[in-house]
Amino acid sequence: MRQVPPLFQREFLGYFRSPVAYVFLSIFLLASVGLAFFVGQFFKAGNASLESYFVFHPWLFLFLIPAVGMRLWAEEKRAGTIELLFTLPVSTVETVLAKFLAGWAFLAVAILLSFPLVVTVYWLGEPDGGVMVASYVGSILMAGAYLSVCALTSAMTKNQVISFVLSVVACLVLVFLGWNVFSELLASVLPVWLVDLLANFSFTTHFDAFTKGVIDPKDVMFFLSLGAFCLCLNVMVLDRR
Repeated sequence: MRQVPPLFQREFLGYFRSPVAYVFLSIFLLASVGLAFFVGQFFKAGNASLESYFVFHPWLFLFLIPAVGMRLWAEEKRAGTIELLFTLPVSTVETVLAKFLAGWAFLAVAILLSFPLVVTVYWLGEPDGGVMVASYVGSILMAGAYLSVCALTSAMTKNQVISFVLSVVACLVLVFLGWNVFSELLASVLPVWLVDLLANFSFTTHFDAFTKGVIDPKDVMFFLSLGAFCLCLNVMVLDRR
């Protein structure tokens, strides 16, 4: 794993050499803050918290993270640089891990740039700092799980549009599994125990606890395990090709 740090540095700094990164950061911040203020009624809620900000993250990530993940491997294949990349003295595991960690770090930066909201909440009242920290931790973990799914779909094709569509569909299923309306529809055709089992594989099911200030090891392991599973499949797909 000695080659992971230099590869990580190359990939992470590469995001900020392109104007696309700054466009993404601007859109993410405007969309997330806009949803919190105008849809989540940030000021009218009467609570000194960031619940109205984080509650939209599973839905916001559904479209924005595939926009980041679709380029991880599809762009390398389209440009023909993937062959050059694998001629370097690095293993597939190191390359996959470095690319994923760089993308995850970039997403973490995007999430943490919302810190002015924290200042605003402390100015308005006396919020629970522990709940906000847990919410940020959960959001970053969930972003990593989203990105791992998107990295896998990107490795499966050289077309970024196809990668984006596959990522959105896969992540949409993982969001809907924990949505009450969708669960009720499934309960009409499937046994209740099976519906409850499927709900355990939902992003929203495991993210809700973080927004309430609870960092449950079970929820942490879900996001990390899903990420590790998708990255293993990512390595297998690349090695097979």
